[in-house]
Amino acid sequence: MKRLMLVCLVLLHLHAGAAPPSAMLLWPGAPPGGAAPGPQRDSAKGSITQVEQPYLIAHRPAQPNGIAMLVVSGGGYAHIEAGKESGPAAGWLQAHGVTAFELVYRLPQEGGGVAAPFQDGQRAMRMIRARAAEWGIDPARIGMLGFSAGAHLAGMTAVLPDAPRYASVDAMDGVSARPDFVVLLYPVLTMQRPFDTTHAKKELLGAHPAQAARDALSVELHVDARTPPTFIAQALDDSVSPPENSALMAAALRRAGVPVELHQFQHGGHGWGLGKPGSEPAAWPQLLLAWLQAQGWMVQPAG
Repeated sequence: MKRLMLVCLVLLHLHAGAAPPSAMLLWPGAPPGGAAPGPQRDSAKGSITQVEQPYLIAHRPAQPNGIAMLVVSGGGYAHIEAGKESGPAAGWLQAHGVTAFELVYRLPQEGGGVAAPFQDGQRAMRMIRARAAEWGIDPARIGMLGFSAGAHLAGMTAVLPDAPRYASVDAMDGVSARPDFVVLLYPVLTMQRPFDTTHAKKELLGAHPAQAARDALSVELHVDARTPPTFIAQALDDSVSPPENSALMAAALRRAGVPVELHQFQHGGHGWGLGKPGSEPAAWPQLLLAWLQAQGWMVQPAG
């Protein structure tokens, strides 16, 4: 029954002109800490809730360039905006030779608790790296890209890749979960006042969390010299995630001596995905390609 469900999900994620993607369960049995009772719910626009078994959807290019990217949608940790964010982004990456993996993760209020999405993020990175040779991926060129609350999940994985979030289940868990680079788009990163107004904070911590809980899930507080190089883009008129999220993270990375590129658009709001044609945020994909090339992750095409 679960395999049939995954086949149906794959069909929902097909992209015009792209090779059919494939889906893979993250855990060999029940995920640690539990999960939603199911069945998984998918809206007509690709919003996902009630994740019973977290999984990856692979988008493999015909001619992979060796780079892989784990792509994580937002949704305030209340749902997963796959139709608007990870699906289109994975298709765009695939078209540029990047092997892209959409992460469909458990939500904290639907089983598994607050640790669940971070367990799934770690496990996904380990699975991709452990199977790199099989997929034509360089294990030293695996990045993570997150939108909104998905950027929080990506950020937490990047700054605390070795955190003991679950007991090892197989040999994959001996592989590093650290992304080699990270991309944070209109991100939720801090849980500190007065920038703690996001839905992600409410889902993770509730209305009146203790300071220690705020600190534990504030990405910028865990940056150190081992944090991977980071690309950040956000609009200054973002009314959902305060733009200070990006500014605080960029400042922390600079203090730690970690390469960071920050793009702040004057206009664009929140939730732009690949960006509406003609809008300022629509520039981010090309800016990201240029950054990947400048950092040496992606070979610049001839001509």
